Amino acid sequence: MARISGVDLPRNKRLEIALTYIYGIGKTTSNKILQASGIDKNIKTDQLSEVDVAKIRDVIEKTYQVEGDLRREVSINTKRLVDLGTYRGSRHRKGLPVHGQRTHSNARTRKGPAIAIAGKKSVKAMK
Repeated sequence: MARISGVDLPRNKRLEIALTYIYGIGKTTSNKILQASGIDKNIKTDQLSEVDVAKIRDVIEKTYQVEGDLRREVSINTKRLVDLGTYRGSRHRKGLPVHGQRTHSNARTRKGPAIAIAGKKSVKAMK
């Protein structure tokens, strides 16, 4: 099993897809990494040799920021926005969408599950 950047790549998957299991690497970045290291993107992860893994590891370490370092940088940037009191920071603090999406009918992923609010009974219902 190949281990790159502290992540065990899944067995029996194409390398192009397997690299996306690393935080900070998507499909486009995965293709760039494989092109730079000179490895076929259609090869399965179980067929990788130690030399190939070393090439991929080398390209990632030199060129890209992934996993822990990237997570740390993202959280520092978010914290900075919150501390400055910017509009985006306030949206982060409240757990609402940050990039201008509507919240009246959507945004359940960001807001969490809907909470039922006991409504005021109407006068007609009481009679």
